Amino acid sequence: MFIDTHLHVIDRTELSYPWLSGTPALDRDFSYGAYAREARRVGIENTLHMEVDVAESDIEAEIDYVGKLKERPDSLLVGAIAACRPENADFAAFLERQQENPLVKGFRRVLHVVPDDVSEGALFRENIGRLSDTRFTFDLCVLPRQLPKAMALADLAPDVQFILDHCGVPDIKGDAAEPWRAHMAEIARRPNVAAKISGVVAYADPESWTVEILRSWVEHTVDCFGFDRVVWGSDWPVCTLGGGLSTWAAATQVLFAGASEEERAKLFRQNARRIWGL
Repeated sequence: MFIDTHLHVIDRTELSYPWLSGTPALDRDFSYGAYAREARRVGIENTLHMEVDVAESDIEAEIDYVGKLKERPDSLLVGAIAACRPENADFAAFLERQQENPLVKGFRRVLHVVPDDVSEGALFRENIGRLSDTRFTFDLCVLPRQLPKAMALADLAPDVQFILDHCGVPDIKGDAAEPWRAHMAEIARRPNVAAKISGVVAYADPESWTVEILRSWVEHTVDCFGFDRVVWGSDWPVCTLGGGLSTWAAATQVLFAGASEEERAKLFRQNARRIWGL
């Protein structure tokens, strides 16, 4: 059984997603109900909703929306990783409001869609430091060339749990192993960073990828971080670009068929329970 740490629900009737217009394959609604039906079939027992880079004015509306999904009978949802804007002066007040909301387990600011210097700003870094002594995690979503910037953030707040999304977003289709491999080994030296085994089917060639093509990228990630610091995510519906949820779940089972039962349990669910207190 899996705990899925990376579900996106897209509902354009309720929220605004400015980036979707540039991604035609995803520019439609992807409902919780459609996800849940397939998720149960592949053995997903719980899930965390990951923010979908909604319009800044909709950030707290998205949190409320996910809260309503969690209240549905038999909902798989157990929490949310919310969007945030650490570069803004009102972040401290936003953080205080979320402290009172048990739904919110952590935050993410996608960094590869903004200028590189956003995460280097003094206010951004000060606000990341505000996560210290809270329950909140922070997901790092960066390109391989930006991994040193992710390392700098992790170093600034050594008692904050950071999650590196999507195996560090490698260019699998382009077979660009460097600087990704070296940077992954370096960021893994930081004990407050865990890695998310997710996203890779969207970074491979959607027509020709195989488990063996994915293997070296996934195994390098696990070799760097170890089975105590990895979690699993579907990245639905982005995974539909490379085959879909069922395909990725099946590929995961093959990729880790040689791991021990204990190692698989840590990756599939136990580490997520520990990190987010599920």
